[in-house]
Amino acid sequence: MTGTSTKPGIPDERVGREPIARPQCELLDQLMDKWGQMLLGALCQQPRRFNELKRELDGITQKSLAQTLRRWERNGLVERRVLNQRPVAVEYRITPLGRSLEEPFLILRAWTADHLDEVERHRAAFDDNGDAL
Repeated sequence: MTGTSTKPGIPDERVGREPIARPQCELLDQLMDKWGQMLLGALCQQPRRFNELKRELDGITQKSLAQTLRRWERNGLVERRVLNQRPVAVEYRITPLGRSLEEPFLILRAWTADHLDEVERHRAAFDDNGDAL
């Protein structure tokens, strides 16, 4: 059940508390994977060619980048444009739907910065107790 708020764009307290359906879970996995946030950050700045993205996303393999871009393109978050030049080049740009993720990702990123010290303390305490995996 999805609730609505009296303020546009702000859900009431029930939204997001229902069990996560499989399609939604799959989408969240794709958005929050190792490279998704970095890809969003790069493409929100400006369109990029594949090799530019590969250089910018330090450590990503060609295969992982291609898979991530294909998933994001399939989900309507990125568009692929073939440039008419020699040799042929491909450029990726964020779509309006993809750009709508920028603010939530910035909020999540700010949360990690604000709470990293506390999380690190919890990790250290957990590891000191011998409960580490």
